[in-house]
Amino acid sequence: MIIGIPKEVKTDEYRVGTTPSNIEEFIKNGHKVFVQSNAGSGSGFSDDEYKEAGAEILQTAKEVYARSTLIVKVKEPQKSEYDLLREEHILFCYLHLAPLRELTSVLVDKKLCAIAYETIAVKNELPLLKPMSEIAGKMAPVIGAYHLSFYQGGEGILIGGAEGVPPAKVLVIGAGNAGFNAAKVALGMGADVTVLNRSMPKLELLNKALPSVKTELFSKELLGKELLDIDIVVSSVLIHGGDATPKLITKELLSKMKKGSIIVDITIDQGGISEASKPTTHTKPIFIEEGVLHYCVANMPGAYPKTATVALTNATFPYVLELANSGLAEALQNNKALASGVNIFNGSVANHAIAQAHGLEFFRLYNHQLFC
Repeated sequence: MIIGIPKEVKTDEYRVGTTPSNIEEFIKNGHKVFVQSNAGSGSGFSDDEYKEAGAEILQTAKEVYARSTLIVKVKEPQKSEYDLLREEHILFCYLHLAPLRELTSVLVDKKLCAIAYETIAVKNELPLLKPMSEIAGKMAPVIGAYHLSFYQGGEGILIGGAEGVPPAKVLVIGAGNAGFNAAKVALGMGADVTVLNRSMPKLELLNKALPSVKTELFSKELLGKELLDIDIVVSSVLIHGGDATPKLITKELLSKMKKGSIIVDITIDQGGISEASKPTTHTKPIFIEEGVLHYCVANMPGAYPKTATVALTNATFPYVLELANSGLAEALQNNKALASGVNIFNGSVANHAIAQAHGLEFFRLYNHQLFC
């Protein structure tokens, strides 16, 4: 297999699809690897390190895409990359296609195989989303606390309070990996933390680990009540299967929230939790709607690329190696988790949630002659 690692071009994205240590293993297994020059520089990996690992450095993305079959990235292709994609490609990266109709159409038209990290599922776990969810969850209370500062447009409340002054109130919506880590860090910063979730099992686990955190079963009525007095909202609602995030915080609810409070919308990749949510960047992370700050950075872990790249590639490496060693057909036939990650295949949408989101026909992958 010829593996290509292009430099990320999404705004403020400095992660990279693989590390030099991963490349050593690809080379040992007989594969060829092309890496675009400076692809890893933002994550602390030089071209020389990739060369020493056995990769060949190419100067442009055009060369990498033209000479490679398996394209391993971090974020979804940007418009500048659309013309570089071709039918022979296996694209392996985060895609988050539910809110991205144009990209979905491009990938269908290209007739390539697009495998999304975020929809690879092992039972009820999403192993390639988990490391980035952990990082985003740990970041969220820190970001919220910083932007509560009066000089950042916030209401001027210190997250941990002070003697005789109560701490900030933090509401975490969702008790999965991101939500757990957000609650843990917020609690460590001295906040008054409440977590809402739709089912009890995760709340019970969270209660055992973090007994000082208040937990409640989610309802729209309870959410509306909680939002009236909250300083930081962390949205970590996870919808399995690639579907869009439900808009739980309406414009009406926003108007009732405290002015200068903040929503840290981890779920923005899937559309976001607020009706006002729209993607922002690390350079310009905040906008204000109804007096409420919205932090909607679509690649939150990219703020810490050295940590995030290693955490991500530790998780993706076995899947990349299996695709390379076995080839696409055998890898998908033998690994149901990997097959569950296929979003686009041979000109069809192979993910039900994405097909539904865009009003497109759903093609069940297992009906393809590949599996017959």
